[in-house]
Amino acid sequence: MTQKDLVTKLLKDNKGILTSGEAKEAGVAYKTLQRMYQVGEIEKLEQGLYMDPDQMEDEYFLTQYRCKKGIFSHETALYFHDLTDRTPFQLMLTIPSGYNTRLLKEKEKFKFFYIAERLHTIGRIAMETPFGHQVYVYDKERTICDCLKKKDQLDTDLVNEAVKRYMKTPGADYSKLLKYADVFNIKDLVRKYMEVLT
Repeated sequence: MTQKDLVTKLLKDNKGILTSGEAKEAGVAYKTLQRMYQVGEIEKLEQGLYMDPDQMEDEYFLTQYRCKKGIFSHETALYFHDLTDRTPFQLMLTIPSGYNTRLLKEKEKFKFFYIAERLHTIGRIAMETPFGHQVYVYDKERTICDCLKKKDQLDTDLVNEAVKRYMKTPGADYSKLLKYADVFNIKDLVRKYMEVLT
């Protein structure tokens, strides 16, 4: 198998995306990637990230690649969990306080929420994007807590609808929801919503 064939195989196995680190690990020389990129056989998305030109760009994967500590949250997480039908026009991510990402400048495309480092990874799970790549998203219970806590900064109808949907979801974990609500100091608010909506 030539190096070029190997790159094609790696791209296929990785659903159209390849990092230079993965290529190197598989024994592909950096020169091969450069050459393939120059003749248009692969696309370069960013430093060290390549894509099959026939592939649709996976914005979720790319965003997390560019903002390593970002976890999809709030309205974007609701979309991942099927708690809203609305495709996010602005990607929402939670990052640790003080973490700086160059994506902060792109205010039209992204909305960032800050949280203390010790609370940042609570409820973090891996999920697949619509393109089949793995990204980090908060679980349903953490997402509901986040949305209720910041509901004045979000679309209120969307949040209410999502909470209603969550209540009807088989396997909704109320004890976990209340445990998170306690950690984030919104237990009364969550209880109130649960009473009104159940």
